Amino acid sequence: MRLTREFFERNTVLVARDLLNKVLVYKDGDTVIRGKIVETEAYIGAKDQGAHFHKGLTERTRIIDEVGGHIYIYTIYGMYLLFNIVAEEKGTHGAVLLRAVEPLEGVEKMYLNRYKKPYDNPQKREIIGLTNGPAKFVMAYGITKELYGADVVTDPRIWVEDGPKLSNEDIVRSKRINIDYAEMGKDYLLRFYIKANPFVSKK
Repeated sequence: MRLTREFFERNTVLVARDLLNKVLVYKDGDTVIRGKIVETEAYIGAKDQGAHFHKGLTERTRIIDEVGGHIYIYTIYGMYLLFNIVAEEKGTHGAVLLRAVEPLEGVEKMYLNRYKKPYDNPQKREIIGLTNGPAKFVMAYGITKELYGADVVTDPRIWVEDGPKLSNEDIVRSKRINIDYAEMGKDYLLRFYIKANPFVSKK
């Protein structure tokens, strides 16, 4: 079942945690790609210097002002795309970065997108390497900036499906990755991942 608006309108940290074990679905033409979300990070606005929007909105971050459920995509290192879902009610700024997913459907298409070669008896490390990082899974899904501002609650191309709720024992909470520059925010425990899942980017 597709997640409703109410799921995304909640506190950003809760959304980040509860997205674990949910399924991100992308319909690209006749191809459907599905992956279980196994790692997320929450970014929470003005008091979080790790967030792009902590000093206010720009043309790039304008979608953060919308109601939870909209997609925020941005470029890092001039070449990689990262995929976020806006949280909170309209006007309250928060977003969840999806860092890793576990492939469930459309693996052959993911492999072609990611490695630019046909799926032919791949090694286990290649399968794990498909989606065990925030830029990797975006490449594997074939997501582009065309989805900037799309709404996972209503868009026919991309959505999030419900999944079994995890127990607290199955969820690891830690500091976020690669934000040591953020004097206020680098020590926040706003990263969540599924314990022992092989597709998590960094244990």
